[in-house]
Amino acid sequence: MSGNETYNYKYLIKAIVQLNEDSVTYRNKTKAVQELIKHALYILESFGVPLDNYSSRRLERMAVAFLAVADIKTFEDISKAKDQKNSGNRALKTRDIINYVNEHFGEEISSGSYDDIRRKDLKLLVLGDIVLKSSPESATNDSTRGYVLNPFYADILRSYGKEGWDKMVFETLKNIQSIGDKLAAKREIKKIPIKLAHSKVLEFSPGEHNELQKAIIEEFLPRFGYGAEVLYVGDTAEKYLYMDEKKLTEIQFFELSHDQLPDVIALSESKNWLFLIEAVHSSGPIDQARLIHLENLTKECTVDIIYVTAFLTKKKFRSYAKDVAWETEVWIAENPDHLIHFNGDKFLGPYKQE
Repeated sequence: MSGNETYNYKYLIKAIVQLNEDSVTYRNKTKAVQELIKHALYILESFGVPLDNYSSRRLERMAVAFLAVADIKTFEDISKAKDQKNSGNRALKTRDIINYVNEHFGEEISSGSYDDIRRKDLKLLVLGDIVLKSSPESATNDSTRGYVLNPFYADILRSYGKEGWDKMVFETLKNIQSIGDKLAAKREIKKIPIKLAHSKVLEFSPGEHNELQKAIIEEFLPRFGYGAEVLYVGDTAEKYLYMDEKKLTEIQFFELSHDQLPDVIALSESKNWLFLIEAVHSSGPIDQARLIHLENLTKECTVDIIYVTAFLTKKKFRSYAKDVAWETEVWIAENPDHLIHFNGDKFLGPYKQE
C-alpha cells in the first residue's frame, strides 16, 4: 500500500494540517517525503499533540524528528516502527537525529543545532510521553542520552492505515490526558445549564464578536454562572437580540435604553449575583473608567454585581491586560476552565486538585 493510496482514506480527508508549500524547505523535499510528513503530523495530532499556533517550519521539524526516532523513512516503514522494546537498544541522540533527517528527509540542519532538537522539535513529544528518554535521570544536557518511541504509542502507530484506525485511537486514548489537554490545563468542571425565558433560541449574525458572545453563553455561564439565567444579550447587527425586560426591572437595573449596556447580562438567583460581561473583540475591556461608570449605573440594583471581561484568545487578552480594572474577572474562551481574578488577595491560596 502506498502513501498516496492511504492518504485518500476518509480519516485523512480532514486535512488537519496545511503546511506552507511555498516554504523553501518543504518545497525542496520529494513528494514522498512531503506526504510522509503530513501523515506524521496527522498521527501526532491523533495522539493529542496540539499543532495550532506553530509555524509550518516548526511542524515540519517536529514531524521529521518523530520519524527519525521511530526509524521511519518511507510510508511502508510505519508498520515496522521501532520502539523502546524492539529497537535493539537503538536510541538516537540529538546529533543522530540531525544526521538521520539530513540524510533521509532532505534537511540541511547544522550539527550545532542539537539543542533545538531537544528544546523544540521533541519537546511536546517528550512531555506527552510519546517519545521517551533512554536515560530519564541523566542531566538535561547529557550528550549520551538518546530518545526512543514509547511502546504504547508504537503499537498504535504500527496499525496506521488500517480501516477504522482513527476510531481505534480514540477508544485507546480516551481515558489518557493528552499533552494538548495538559498544556491547556483543562479541568473537569460540572456544567450547569443556563436558561433563557420561554426556551428562546438565539441566532447570532456572523463575526468574531458574536462568536465570543456565543461562547460566553455556552461555555462560561455553564461553568461559572451558578445556574445563571440570561437577561440580555446584544448582537453586532441587532443591539437588543434578547432582553428579559421584566426581570431586569425587578432587580432595579439601570435604564434599559441606555447605550452603555454590556454585551451579556445574566442573573444567578442562587447566588444573588448579576454578571455584567463585556466581550472584547475590537472594543476594550472593563477598564477602571468603565467599571466606575457601570457601578454608578447599577447603584440601585438589588443584587450583587460580578464584572467579567471575555476574550477569544490569550493573545487578545495580552494586548489589553494592562487596561483591565481591579476587582473584575477575566475569562478566555480558548481556555474555558479557568478565570483570571483581578481581585487583590480575595482568592489567594493554593489550588487543590480534586
